[in-house]
Order: sequence, then C-alpha cells, then structure tokens
Amino acid sequence: MVTKRTPGVYVEEISYVPPAIAAVETAIPAFIGYTDLENDKLEAKKIGSLLDFEDAYCDWENWKLTYDVKENAIKEDFSRNELYYHMQLYFANGGGRCYVISLGKKNKNTGGNKADFMAALDVLYKEDEPTLILFPEASQLPYQSCMDVYQAALAQASDLMDRFVILDVPEADDEIDTFRNGIGANNLRFGAAYYPYLKTSISKYGLLNSEDFEFKNLPAEDNKIQKAENLSKEDDEGKKTKNPKAKKEYGNLESKEMIRFIKSQTLTLPPSAAIAGVYASVDGSRGVWKAPANVSLKLVRGLVRKITEEEQAGLNVDAEGGKSINAIRPFTGQGILVWGARTLDGNDNEWRYVNVRRFYNFVEVSVKKATRKFVFEANDANTWVRVSTMIENFLSNLWRQGALAGATANEAYFVKVGLGETMTYDDILNGIMIVEIGLAAIRPAEFIVLRFSHKIQES
Repeated sequence: MVTKRTPGVYVEEISYVPPAIAAVETAIPAFIGYTDLENDKLEAKKIGSLLDFEDAYCDWENWKLTYDVKENAIKEDFSRNELYYHMQLYFANGGGRCYVISLGKKNKNTGGNKADFMAALDVLYKEDEPTLILFPEASQLPYQSCMDVYQAALAQASDLMDRFVILDVPEADDEIDTFRNGIGANNLRFGAAYYPYLKTSISKYGLLNSEDFEFKNLPAEDNKIQKAENLSKEDDEGKKTKNPKAKKEYGNLESKEMIRFIKSQTLTLPPSAAIAGVYASVDGSRGVWKAPANVSLKLVRGLVRKITEEEQAGLNVDAEGGKSINAIRPFTGQGILVWGARTLDGNDNEWRYVNVRRFYNFVEVSVKKATRKFVFEANDANTWVRVSTMIENFLSNLWRQGALAGATANEAYFVKVGLGETMTYDDILNGIMIVEIGLAAIRPAEFIVLRFSHKIQES
C-alpha cells in the first residue's frame, strides 16, 4: 500500500477473480514439403486458407504443360508443387490455420532430399505454436532416409511434449513389416501411422485453360487433322494451303479434349494431409479428447487397396512390436472412413490411443503456460492455493465438457501441491514447487460387444 500523505479519498481496486488457464490450440499442423517458389524457403510461415498457400507458394505463370499425343502422356518442365495437392486434401477435410515450411523447388526426377527435411525440422523445433508434424512427400525418399526423418520428428515431439506426428506408410515390398522394422522402437507414443494411400478426386492441376498447353508430335493420321486439311483452300497458283480458321477451330477443339483428359487424371496421395484435416475438424466440433476416427474423408474416391477385417486385426494389434497402424476403409453407404485411433505404441495401456496422448499434450501445455506467472512468487501456502485453484477450475470445466471420465470431480481428476504432500523442506530451500495432477482421460469404445440371448417364454 502506498503511504498516504495528503488528506482525501483514495480508490484501491482489489481483484477477487482467481487466475485462469487459457486453453491452447490443439490442431495447428506444420506441413513440410517442396513448392514452386524459393521465397520463404526454410521459414515457418502461418497460413489460414488454400488461397494463402497459392499466393505464397504457387508459380502460376510457369505452370505450363506439354502433352505428347503419340505417347499419350503429360510432360512437365517445372518443379512439381506436390504440397499444393496435400493442402487441398487438408482444407477439404476440415483443416484450418497451419504452418508451412517450404523446402524450395524439388530437383527433377528425384523424390527429394533427406537433408532438406532435417533442416526443416530444425526450424520447426524453435516454433511454439504447431501441435502436429507431417511431411507427405517424405514417403518418396529412399526408404531408410524416410525412416530417419520419421524418427527425428518423433524425437522432437517427445522432447518438446507439445506436438504429435502423423506418418504415412511408404509403398514398398511387404510394406507393413518393412515399416514396422524401419520405424524403430523409440518415442512411438508421439506418433500415429495411417494406411493405405488414397485415390483422390483431385485433378493434376487446379487451374487449366487452353493456353496452358503446347502440342507436340501430333500424328498426321489424326482424324481431326485430316478434317482440318480437308478444309484447306487453293491459292492463286493452285497450291493447297491450310485454312487458318479451320486450324484454329481444330486447335481449340483439341485443347478442350486435352483439358478434359488431364482433369480426368486424378492423383493418388498418402493420407497424412487428410488425417490432419480430420484432427482439426474433430478437435473443433467435439474436442481433442474425442478419438479422430469413424470420420469420412472428402475428395477421396477410393483406396489403393481394400483392407479386410482379418488384415486390419494385424494392423491394429501388433502382438510382437506393438506398432499399431490405423486403417482407412470403405463402408457401404458411409464412404471411406478413418477406422483406427491408435498411436504407434499400440500395446501401451497408458498411451495406446491418439486422443489420450494429444489430450495430455493439450493439458500439459495449457497448464505450463498458465503457471509461468507464478515463477519467482513466494513458495508458500498462499501461492499453492492459488495455483491449485487455478488448475482445478480448468480441469473442472474440461470434466463438464466430457473430456474426463468419472461421475464426480474427485473421480475425474486431482491436483496436489504443498509441503509434506508433494514437496519437502529441501525442495522449498532449492526454490522448487511441485504440482501433481491426475487425469481420468476418456478412452474410446474401440470394441463394442453386443451380447444377445434367447429369452425363455414365461407363459
């Protein structure tokens, strides 16, 4: 209280509102991949929409295609901006704000470079907001390089404990066993793998018009060319010349057919970007504590292979290594659904489920950031009460939203702090305040058993 020296009336404001915990965002993915442009290379850039990505990373002026009629093939003379297609999948499936770390242009005829992804992970390590890590193009790297990138991302998630990794199972011989052997045994609780690849309804390029094409090797026997030749006219010396108007009409007709053909060539993509969109959608509509499964995927028309019940049993429960892989499966009348919700650490009773691991990330980060205000406060009973009350209020709200199991608050969570309870005199002398928090996290009903029996007629 300020010493008062002059007679008069003084106003003092006293706050009885306890400190509160602000819930952090739970689904802010960081996409790592190659783009058209070199600007913002290896910089974490936040975007909010597909249009933002197009403006920042798409080089529309140089998106020219060559169509070879003889080979019936599309040829490209520029960097493949594959990340653009993955971003379409992400936003179509409910994605929102995210980060992009561009690796710049990809060298032609390569699947990318391991060093590029490792450098991007170093950049991402310094960012506080992202909560998901994915890199769909990493699956194109040589297999061991891909596994090295995956392991580095899992290690980062384990070290920071504020993010989660979404992994694709790269296509390979015996791909499931190869993946399980290659991913290693460390930090598995901080990531989840999804399988198989998706047949999407995304065309190879989003913006097409007749000026986007150069025509090469058009065969002379082509009926439309013959039609154009038949419309030729004779000059004053009796020589035939092509009718420019007819040629123009032919060219326009051919261009339209080329556009239709190219638009029909839809892409097969790994599922991680779509899964990131599902995480964001479920977090927003239900909460991070809801398992991101039993959700249909958009812009997906099929799968590279259909998984049977028996096959999924081997994916979901790995008796030897415990490395669960989440299946994506089609169901009649429901579409193509995400049909798994396990982390890679599928045999761990504590961290088996994706939503449990991500919910703990959410609570831990939210509480950690809120308790910073108490650093250098007196390590005494007054501070302990304020801290415990703040955390209990936060957890109570989560329990009321259905995030925690238990009929009462005492069954759903506990918060402990104090001398003789969580701390010793030695802890206090060393400036250490220890808070213990227990959570009864919601686990999904992964296996629903319906039991039927005959009821005996009683009369």
